[in-house]
Amino acid sequence: MQVRDVMSTNVQSCSNQDSLQDVANKMHSSNIGAIPVVQNGQVVGMVTDRDLAIRGVTDGNAHSSVSQIMSNNIVTVQSDASLEEAAALMSQHQIRRLPVVDNGQIVGMLSLGDLAVRDQSNNSAGGALSQISKNNDLQ
Repeated sequence: MQVRDVMSTNVQSCSNQDSLQDVANKMHSSNIGAIPVVQNGQVVGMVTDRDLAIRGVTDGNAHSSVSQIMSNNIVTVQSDASLEEAAALMSQHQIRRLPVVDNGQIVGMLSLGDLAVRDQSNNSAGGALSQISKNNDLQ
């Protein structure tokens, strides 16, 4: 099974110039916890609800733009990758959400939850989550 078979295709995104308030509102209205930062269709960063809380509001940046709190060096996966490859990337890089790109353009998002809902990939999701949780406990 490939990433394209389970990924979410209705991807909400933002630009690095969007306000934190706009991004928080988008997360709230879409009931999501992470939004890729996209420039010319390419993923250049990621903003999570935790980024908003910790780097944004807590650090006094509530009126800042996304560029000041987004994570850089984003790991992505192609839609034709296997679920096992995606789970290995998530485990290796300690991430729960993975932007899906084809030809450099964002086409979807893959989460551990997407992996877990498929019977054939439950072992992949469980293994990735186990590794992520184990390594986070060490920090």
